Parts: sequence; C-alpha cells; structure tokens
Amino acid sequence: MKNRKKTGLYIHVPFCVRKCPYCDFYSVASSKEKLYEQYADAVIRNIKRYVRENPEIFFETVYFGGGTPSLLPVYLYEKIMSEISLYTNFERSEITIELNPGTSDEDKLRKLRSIGINRLSVGIQSAADNELKYLGRIHDFTQAKNIINDAYSAGFENISADLMIGVREQTMESLMFSIDRLTELPLKHISAYMLKIEEGTEYFKNGMSELVPDEDLVADMYLALVEKLKEKGYFQYEISNFSRKGYESRHNLRYWHCESYIGIGPSAHSYFNNKRYEVLGNLSEFILSDCQKEIINDENPDDFFEIAMLQLRLKEGLDTKLYPKYSEKIIKRATKLEKAKLISVSDGVISMTPEGFLISNSVITELLADF
Repeated sequence: MKNRKKTGLYIHVPFCVRKCPYCDFYSVASSKEKLYEQYADAVIRNIKRYVRENPEIFFETVYFGGGTPSLLPVYLYEKIMSEISLYTNFERSEITIELNPGTSDEDKLRKLRSIGINRLSVGIQSAADNELKYLGRIHDFTQAKNIINDAYSAGFENISADLMIGVREQTMESLMFSIDRLTELPLKHISAYMLKIEEGTEYFKNGMSELVPDEDLVADMYLALVEKLKEKGYFQYEISNFSRKGYESRHNLRYWHCESYIGIGPSAHSYFNNKRYEVLGNLSEFILSDCQKEIINDENPDDFFEIAMLQLRLKEGLDTKLYPKYSEKIIKRATKLEKAKLISVSDGVISMTPEGFLISNSVITELLADF
C-alpha cells in the first residue's frame, strides 16, 4: 500500500428517464440497453488506460454520479466493478452510487450491494408531493421512503439523501416537515442544496425564478435547516452536507481537501498528476474514442488561493498555521468578518458560521482578496 498512488474515481453515468427542469448536468434521456453496453465498455476501456499509464493506482473512493446511475442494469455494474476490483479493496474503500426513487427495487439493491457498492446517495429532494411535482421528479415521497427502507433491508448501512431548499410552494413549515420525515428514515447523511436556476435549463426559460421563495426566505430556511438537522444528530461538515459522526462523504472530501481523483465519462472532471481537466460532454464521442477526450483547465492548481477557497467550504475551516507566508495577512482580514459573525477564528483556524456559508462566495472573496 505504501507505494500505491491513492486516488478517487468518479464515473459520470449520463442517462436519465427524463431531464429535470432545474438540472444543468450533462445527461441524455435514453433507455436503450445497447447504448448502455457501449457506454460501459468505454468506461472499462478508460479505466484500463489510466491503470496502464499509472500502474500504481489504488482507488480509495469510487463514485457513480449522473444523470441517474441506477438506470444501468446490474450486469453492467458487475463488469465495471470487476475491473475496479483489481485496483481497490472493497472492504476499505467507499463506493457510492446515486439512485433516484422509481429506478430500482430491493432485488436490484441487493445485487448492487453484493458486488461491492456500499454507499447510496438517493435523490429525494422533498417529502411534499406538490414540491416534487414542480421539480419534475418521477417519484412521490412514499416511493422515496420505500426505496430507503428497501436499501437498508438489502444491506446498505451508509445511505445519504438529497434535500432541496427554495422549491416552488415550499414554506418554512413544509421544509421542517421534509426534515422530520427524512430523519425518521435510516439515513446517515443528508445533502441540502439551495435551488439555483441555471441559464439554459427549462426553469430558466419558463421564468421559474419569479415563482420560487425569495432570497430572504431561502436564507432563513437554510439557517433553520442547519439547526434542525443538528437537533436530529446530523452535523454540518460542509456548506451543503450534514452527517452522523463518522459518515461524512469520503469521496466528496477529496475534492475539498485537494486530493486527487480521476473522472471518467462525458463531462467528468479530474484532478490528477497535478493537473485539473475535464472530459468533453459528448456521449457519442466518449463511446467511439479509444480514450476519452480531455481538456486541461489548470496546469498549476495547487496555489494557496485554490486550497484556501476549498478548505473554507468545510466546517473544519482553514488552518492558517500551515501557511505561515500568508497567515498574518489573512488573519488580519478576518477580523472584520468575525465581528460580523460570518466567520470564527480560533488558534489560527478560520471557519465559517452558518451565516457565513450563506454568502460564502462573498466571504471567501473578502478573505482572499490579496491572494
């Protein structure tokens, strides 16, 4: 293990039943099994290429994201996991698959668990069916609740759920209702995202920004959510992520700790061999190419600004003592923000408060303006 190059592996599975109106991730609506098979073969081909070029690779975390990864049949995951098994240890590694209610059942979940997948991230978004309807989801909350319980019965102990803040017709009361319902389920982790209406999405074209809760209410919802989840035993460790103790997402922490990861699949991003790069968002090209086409975004990503920006997303914060060249100046800049209760400073560690997380981009810009 000492000589292995420990890294993460992200596999973008770009298939969906249909495109959600708020989603701007690269995805393709398809149920064609032949296309799924061609995609899986391309994934395996690219894993082999990376290992051929870096034979010391060891995957500490694996994450199947999307899209809707649970659309792929189990036999294709068996093929992909068989290849991955040569370069990881299923007992020690965290291996996550994203899943949407309505695309799986207990039998499929048992099979996925049996081939080494040990963590689920379930796209629930809300416990209120009217909010799910406006989000364009294909499930209701009863289906979501059932799939969580089925997953637990199938042997998944480490289950995460997504929750959306700022949905059309959402109120403070309905958000608290969703939190109560989710925390009754056997979940170890909850990701809570504020709805962003991105240019190019159906929401953007249809003027949904005029119909969702205003910024002040969404801010109040976020702060109330942080407190409510804490009461329920889910502790914030990143702007949008909360977990039981010891169940933080190891894969996502790689991103914020500036640790390496390889991205495979159309639109996947990588940070590997001290470079940041991304794959073209084109499924046909990914399938037809011997190796995925990658565009380098940054050839020197390890500067202080990037490290600090990512560390400040975490509740643990930025330990300025590790960067003596910058510590005095950044601590000086932090004074005003601490008085405004946007950050806290303790023994040289700068960490954001929930109020700071709400306007994290502005706080980070203010803190790092000189760097």
